[in-house]
Amino acid sequence: MVFTMALTLASCGSSTKDESADSPKAEEQTPAEEPAEQTEETASVTEETTDEEKVLVAYFSATGTTKGVAEKIASVTGADLYEIQPAEPYTEADLNYNDSSTRATVEQNEKNARPEIGSEDVSMQDYTTVYLGFPIWWGEEPRILDTFVEKYSFEGITVIPFCTSGSSPIGRSGSNMEALAGSGTWLEGRRFSGDVSEEALKSWIESLN
Repeated sequence: MVFTMALTLASCGSSTKDESADSPKAEEQTPAEEPAEQTEETASVTEETTDEEKVLVAYFSATGTTKGVAEKIASVTGADLYEIQPAEPYTEADLNYNDSSTRATVEQNEKNARPEIGSEDVSMQDYTTVYLGFPIWWGEEPRILDTFVEKYSFEGITVIPFCTSGSSPIGRSGSNMEALAGSGTWLEGRRFSGDVSEEALKSWIESLN
């Protein structure tokens, strides 16, 4: 009987040791061996990582004004920057508003004009929020913005337009692009002057929440 009890105690001691040794390495166990609670916890962590907000500031800037505002927004939000670059850059002559034959004038007068984008594609699905910046040309967004929004899916993304101009409002630019994109949650856009401060941009961004 003493011999039998000794075996029983030895067996219990061995079982306790094995359980203790395996606990810190639970993540190395096969799914069949993982406790249900641990599996749920791991799934929760994965979900939180997947749902983490990531912000992009995408912009087109022919003269550098919109670029400056976009960089300030990226600084305030910690966002990634993406420049929408035309395959054929615009020259100063292209932007002569007083000449009806210039490239920009002709494009703006043609609703179906879609200037080619020369910059590399961006992984839009990586982002949850996109600030979309552009100058106002003839009261609307430049046609290259139409090229951009038609190119990508904004499903599950909040899109926030912003524009730069001396006095012209953003007008129907936001609704134009929303209709062309056909996806995403589009917020009301905002116009800024080129010298807008980071403090003013921060106040605007906070008002969106």
